[in-house]
Amino acid sequence: MSRPPFVTVFAIYPNLTHLDFTGPHQVLSRIPGATTLIASRDGGDIEAEGGLVIGRTRKLSEIEHCDLICVPGGITATETALDEAFVSEVRRLALGARYITSVCTGSLILGAAGLLQGKRAACHWAWRGLLPEFGAIPDPARVVRDGNIFTGGGVTAGIDFAFTMLAEIAGEPFAKAVTLGLEYAPAPPFACGRPELADTETLALLSANMDKAMGQRAGEAREAGARLRR
Repeated sequence: MSRPPFVTVFAIYPNLTHLDFTGPHQVLSRIPGATTLIASRDGGDIEAEGGLVIGRTRKLSEIEHCDLICVPGGITATETALDEAFVSEVRRLALGARYITSVCTGSLILGAAGLLQGKRAACHWAWRGLLPEFGAIPDPARVVRDGNIFTGGGVTAGIDFAFTMLAEIAGEPFAKAVTLGLEYAPAPPFACGRPELADTETLALLSANMDKAMGQRAGEAREAGARLRR
C-alpha cells in the first residue's frame, strides 16, 4: 500500500508580506513527493502587500487535513487574528498536523488560534512583544522549535525556517543539496538587519514609520488575546 503524499498548506490572507510566503514556498515545495496547497478563507485571488496577486487559492474549509501548516506574516496579521473563520480553520488543520509553523507575524495568528500557550515562539522583532497576549514566550532566535511547532522570525528568517523544516522532513543531505541549488548564501550589503546591529539613525527612521501603525495593531492583538481567554 502506497504511503499518502505529504501535504503542506500555506494559509494566506489579504495584504500578507509576500516574501513570508514565497521564500518558504520555494523551499518547502521541494519536499519529495509532497503536495503543496495555497489556501485562504474564501479561496480565489489574494492580493499581498505591494500588489502581488496570488491566484486561485483553495478554500481552507475544503482541505481535510495536512501534515504541515504554515501561516505567513504581514502588516494585517493582527487584523486577521480577529477573523474567527480564518483562525478556526487554521486551528482545525493545525490540530491534525505533524508540524505547526509560521513566519514573522504569522505566529500571532497561531497564538490567536490557541496553539502557542506556554510555547516559545519567534516573531518579527518589532511585534515580538505582542506574543504574551496569547500566552506565548517570545524568543529572539531566527528559527524557534518547541515540540512540533516551528516559528520563523521576521520576513527573511522564513527562508532559514524553511531549510530547517526541509532538513527535518527530508533529511539534511537533501536540504543541503537544495540550498546549493538555490544558491542560498546570504551576503547582505548592509549589516543592520537586526535591531542590535542597526545604528540609531536607521532605527529612528524605521521606528518613525512603524510607530504609526503599531498602536492599532497592538490593540488588535490585545483584543484577539482577550477572545482567547474567554
